[in-house]
Amino acid sequence: MYLQTDDQTIDDLRIFGKRDSPGVFDLYNKVHTRGGENLLKEMFRAPLSDMGKINTRSSMIQHFAGNKIPFPFSASMFDMAEKYMQSVEETSRQGNHKPLLSEKEIGNGVAAVIELMQTTRSFIHSPSVSGLAAFATERKSIATILNDAAFEPVLRENGKSRLAYAAVAAYDVLFRNREHAKVNRLLQHIYYLDVLLSVAAVAVDRGFVFPNAHAEKGAALILEGVYHPELKSAVANDLRMKEDHNLVFLTGANMAGKSTFLRSVSVAMYVAHMGFPVAAKKMEFSVMDGIYTTINLPDNLGIGASHFYAEVLRVKQVAAELSKGKSIFVVFDELFRGTNVKDAHEASVAVALSFARKRNSLFIISSHIIEAGEQLKQMNNIGFWYLPTRMNGNMPEYTYRLENGITDDRHGMIIIRNEGILDILEKGKKKATQSV
Repeated sequence: MYLQTDDQTIDDLRIFGKRDSPGVFDLYNKVHTRGGENLLKEMFRAPLSDMGKINTRSSMIQHFAGNKIPFPFSASMFDMAEKYMQSVEETSRQGNHKPLLSEKEIGNGVAAVIELMQTTRSFIHSPSVSGLAAFATERKSIATILNDAAFEPVLRENGKSRLAYAAVAAYDVLFRNREHAKVNRLLQHIYYLDVLLSVAAVAVDRGFVFPNAHAEKGAALILEGVYHPELKSAVANDLRMKEDHNLVFLTGANMAGKSTFLRSVSVAMYVAHMGFPVAAKKMEFSVMDGIYTTINLPDNLGIGASHFYAEVLRVKQVAAELSKGKSIFVVFDELFRGTNVKDAHEASVAVALSFARKRNSLFIISSHIIEAGEQLKQMNNIGFWYLPTRMNGNMPEYTYRLENGITDDRHGMIIIRNEGILDILEKGKKKATQSV
């Protein structure tokens, strides 16, 4: 079972980088193999929604991190093995039987596969791996391949001795013809192992924490010291949500850090559903059916939609999922910013109240419309938090730390004056008058 999400959420959270701007994926992408990188991308595209699978994957990574177990294969050996095995598919695609590899490349490929199999056997039988309960199913699948009678001569080979020509030819037929599918399955297991070990190394290097997923009839999220993993010297915050406190109404001035906070929480929730470690001191969460964020919603010019109508369609999409009884984590940054204040006020209150009644889901809504917050106090399961602005003379300063309540901080005009925009415009007006 996979967590439901969409491209809007993936773009909002910058899961994948664009051009020279790295994404969350790049922080975790420390894999050693091309196949491992492709598998990691698939995982980021399809987080899990099964508590058992999430905790199993998390337990494996946590164990590898705690024991600081390195990837046991050399990069050059693995490259040779991959190129050698992929030559079968390349030949098939070209529709001919002309050999793509030279005799030397075949010999190197055979030697690389032999070393790969022997190294894999040593790894799964090592004390730090053989006793890992969470890895038992994966370990059994790998052992089944290695224990196949066809590979007995492979595992008996002396890696230090040069293979005779006849032996190379025999192993070549074995690896690339007779047992090609089994060798490829072994490679897939090693790609998965590459991901697990590499993410474990990231957890150690960055001090990430391993979340605990649990199943509840309602919904719950406990975050302590959460921050955005891409930020250096980030300010951490705590957040607790549960069935009787399932909607957060967030306020704060522009530049106070609302969008960054929303991304921090959402990225943690997204990555936690992958079974990966997160940028926080502690995290517990109920496994959700889906996650949908709306932080940077573009106008849909393709259907002639304004920003406001794009927002309406987004709310409609979320409402449709909620109507199916699904447990969803939902984030809206400045809900209905695309329309006038009166309509935005009425719509924000109506939608937030409807959301809050869905006790099996979690919602965070940020807004500049503090009057809406006052009306939302009629429901006791809505929490109110804000990110404050402190004035130092005429200069606003931001703590980026959550505080309880609603703020009416509005410093847009102060920032405009501090930047001298009105003076620039006024001087330009005077120059134009004088020139006339």
